[in-house]
Amino acid sequence: MRKTLVAGNWKLNGSKDSIKTLVTDLLAGMSEVTDTQVAVCPPYIYIPMVAEMLEGSAVAVGSQDNADQESGAFTGEVAAPMLKEMGCTYAIVGHSERRSIYGETDADTANKYAAARKAGLTPILCVGELLEERENGITEDVVARQLDAVIDLEGVEALADGVIAYEPVWAIGTGKTASPEQAQAVHAFIRGKISALNEDVAAKVQILYGGSMNAGNAAELLAMEDIDGGLIGGASLAADTFLPICKA
Repeated sequence: MRKTLVAGNWKLNGSKDSIKTLVTDLLAGMSEVTDTQVAVCPPYIYIPMVAEMLEGSAVAVGSQDNADQESGAFTGEVAAPMLKEMGCTYAIVGHSERRSIYGETDADTANKYAAARKAGLTPILCVGELLEERENGITEDVVARQLDAVIDLEGVEALADGVIAYEPVWAIGTGKTASPEQAQAVHAFIRGKISALNEDVAAKVQILYGGSMNAGNAAELLAMEDIDGGLIGGASLAADTFLPICKA
């Protein structure tokens, strides 16, 4: 039985004071969260602070990215072993903002997935289509291509060590959300594609929905058979909007 995972992606937000308040409020409300795994992904610089505050709690810490190299002359990069050492359990790779703003390719994402996995982190692999790709009816082609980059590099078995997050790019930060049926259809496609290669991996892997999930729509989305949780953006920046999703 797959557990539900709700992971908060704080993106480029926060200060020492605001994060202290957020984590304190989050911990205060976690007693009401049952049977759900919870993680938060702060900006790099706040990871040690957040990890220290969450030590011994049920809330895990993740990073928003990781380098595809372990060390060397790569100015500005942060390696997966460093993140592991600082208390991270998860690492987001291939987020649509990394792909669209910074030009990261499917191959880049696959290499980052491999690096995170090698370091003992659980990579959260983001896949999803642009609005024009959905309108052109190629959602499944796009998602398959993004999955194949990891499968071709690491083998389908490697997906058992990670999490997949389907994020329709047109529904991120726009207020638009895929209907539960739209989201379920893509989640089912992802699981079916993996199942054709390895049924055990498909049955195990958590597939999160990452397109503007909030307190109002979380229960309906999470009721879908193949939606195993959420990768939450804006709603993860305050405990009173994040905790209701975790409870849903």
